[in-house]
Amino acid sequence: MRWENLTLESEHSRADAALFGADAVVTRTFDTPEFAGITFHEIRARSIINRVPGASRMPFEWTVNPYRGCSHACVYCFARKTHSYLDLDTGLGFDSQIVVKVNAPELLRRQLSARRWQGEHIAMGTNVDCYQRAEGRYRLMPGILAALRDHANPYSILTKGTLILRDLELLKQSAEVTDVGISVSVGFVDPELWRTVEPGTPAPERRLDVVRTLTEHGLGCGVLMAPVIPFLSDQPAQLRASVRAIAAAGATSVTPLVLHLRPGAREWFMAWLGREHPHLVRRYERLYADGAYAPKWYQRRITRQVHDLAQEYGIGPTRAGMPRRIREPEPAPEPAGHTQQEPTQLSLL
Repeated sequence: MRWENLTLESEHSRADAALFGADAVVTRTFDTPEFAGITFHEIRARSIINRVPGASRMPFEWTVNPYRGCSHACVYCFARKTHSYLDLDTGLGFDSQIVVKVNAPELLRRQLSARRWQGEHIAMGTNVDCYQRAEGRYRLMPGILAALRDHANPYSILTKGTLILRDLELLKQSAEVTDVGISVSVGFVDPELWRTVEPGTPAPERRLDVVRTLTEHGLGCGVLMAPVIPFLSDQPAQLRASVRAIAAAGATSVTPLVLHLRPGAREWFMAWLGREHPHLVRRYERLYADGAYAPKWYQRRITRQVHDLAQEYGIGPTRAGMPRRIREPEPAPEPAGHTQQEPTQLSLL
């Protein structure tokens, strides 16, 4: 394992000063069922706010990632490649060798206080999930959220973890002083597919319960419908079932994202596909022949279908102040002479 390879920019494949020294690493295992087979590498990081490279497709410039590696074990996870920077395996090693930046809260508070920091938006959960299983033991996020709240620094969180509800009060306090964006990732609601593709995550219905709870507490929550997996979760009936469940949970928006297979993730996913769905291997080789992303025509088709369904179920970004709701069933015809106002049809912008 080469800890010296982990640098200020190595999460995005650039080299700079080392984030921490090898002598600062403490390796632990815990004899509890929820952490069986998982090794934690505790480090004291030298920096916690990471700049996203300009060439990235991400719509944000700064991230905070308190963990590296993820016990969610999603077979498609694009972040798998980052484990190779430490000579760690990008397959099972990514799922079971978790780097924990134990000083993340105090370090973030110090960096937010620096004169050079201008209070830009910080995104979390965009590399690996900040509410993965390890967070239940290390409890880094309460300190991180408190630091962001105290500096009124805008932030967003993307998660598959139900543990975010533990920090509900901190999220509400943050929303009173700054912009807070929360999204939950639910690519599909098929329980059989979930068990094989995302074995370490909470079930889709539990994640939708998170959406429902956040919404009930006044914290608007969108759903990133990701990934839509070609030939496994992309049929019209499957898309409809997912969007209908997302709408029923009270999501403020739904944003589809088709599976992409970057190096590191591609090899692991294709090996899984060969075991579980060998008849699809050649179709995937053709669909992803030009690189990590599915063809534009396929992405547009999925986006159009999901947007049409979102409009049908009355969810999606709308004008400020406009309520969002699930469309009610068509009423029975009224007697002649009776007039009724037409229900508002919300559009997906």
